[in-house]
Amino acid sequence: MTDFAPALLTDHYELTMVSAALKDGTAGRSCVFEAFARRLPGGRRYGVVAGTGRLISLIRDFRFDPEHIEFLKGSGIVDDDTASWLASYRFTGDIDGYAEGELFFPGSPILTVSGTFAECVLLETMILSVLNHDSAIAAAAARMVTAARGRPIIEMGSRRTHEEAAVAAARAAYLAGFASTSNLAAGGRYGIPTTGTSAHAFTLLHDDETTAFASQVAALGKNTTLLVDTYDIAQGIRNAIAVAGPDLRAIRIDSGDLSVLAQHSRELLDSLGATETKIVVSGDMDEYSIAALAAEPVDMYGAGTAVVTGSGAPTAGLVYKLVEVEGRPVVKRSENKATVGGRKTAVRRHKPTGTATEEVVVSQGVPDHEVNDRLLQHSYIAGGEVLPAVPLAESREHLRQCLISIPWEGLKLSAGDPAIPVTIA
Repeated sequence: MTDFAPALLTDHYELTMVSAALKDGTAGRSCVFEAFARRLPGGRRYGVVAGTGRLISLIRDFRFDPEHIEFLKGSGIVDDDTASWLASYRFTGDIDGYAEGELFFPGSPILTVSGTFAECVLLETMILSVLNHDSAIAAAAARMVTAARGRPIIEMGSRRTHEEAAVAAARAAYLAGFASTSNLAAGGRYGIPTTGTSAHAFTLLHDDETTAFASQVAALGKNTTLLVDTYDIAQGIRNAIAVAGPDLRAIRIDSGDLSVLAQHSRELLDSLGATETKIVVSGDMDEYSIAALAAEPVDMYGAGTAVVTGSGAPTAGLVYKLVEVEGRPVVKRSENKATVGGRKTAVRRHKPTGTATEEVVVSQGVPDHEVNDRLLQHSYIAGGEVLPAVPLAESREHLRQCLISIPWEGLKLSAGDPAIPVTIA
């Protein structure tokens, strides 16, 4: 069986529900499901919608091939009637949601899926898997971008996560404002700029550091980055400039007290005439360590583990709940997990200056329109037809504008209330 099959990116119980609903005649009931977060991860003041572009492509290709049907029947997961239904499965409903790169808050209806119960419930696991992962990465990356204050950040976390998660994480980080990635698959699939030069192993391979630097410069030219902390950093910088000259593009420091080392490195580079040589720092960077270096002569950051793990919040905490059946609102009332019934419509309100003040969510209706309101939902799939995709670069710019629009308190790295309140009527 093919290892990667979108239709099998689901949980067993989704098919159990479909089988039962087909038997009792409720599978075809018109339903509305919504994906939203009851709360933000601890310490976060906003969430970032990410992964929607990937998700819509997966839904487009969500098919049960004969080998999938054979596996499901042979494993006793589905009966013949369900297998027959799955064999002809195509999503024929509608999907609306927040733009990729949009901010969200507790209660924001970031994705609305409308159709029959059976066709919508099948998508639950995949929707949550993609959006929870990518949104978590994007939110962490956005906080790092804010902390970097305009200095570029390289995403370099591929070795710290699953191989496919690494590609998705690179995409989400780029959406959030990272300048580039080390992951070539992300570059090939999504057109993200890639970068990379050498590791400590390359220096250790050679008889001495100078020989290693000379080899790298001979292969890549002076527009490269030399890793100077394999042995002694000060001597490494001297060797780098001796080999490449004062117009070497950059040095990288991957260990030690980066604050002190950045200062000393800048002073030494300047004394050697390499006043334009940049300083790149890496090594377990997160938003807090990046912020701590704001006043230091650092020109670029490399972030890995913290990015691909959501910097302490590896999931966005999104849920996918049934809110309407045949036009009738349905409500889950269990303690601490209650839902608001009915299909939601959301707008974000702004001051004339463009600063966001509130998000208004209305169940079964449309909020009263006010000056400077912005409607948050748009169509991704209509009647089963996938609408033209928004380019990743456009989503990236959308997020940048959204972050500019929230009150400055909402950009703080400290714990606090959501950047703007959400009113659910």
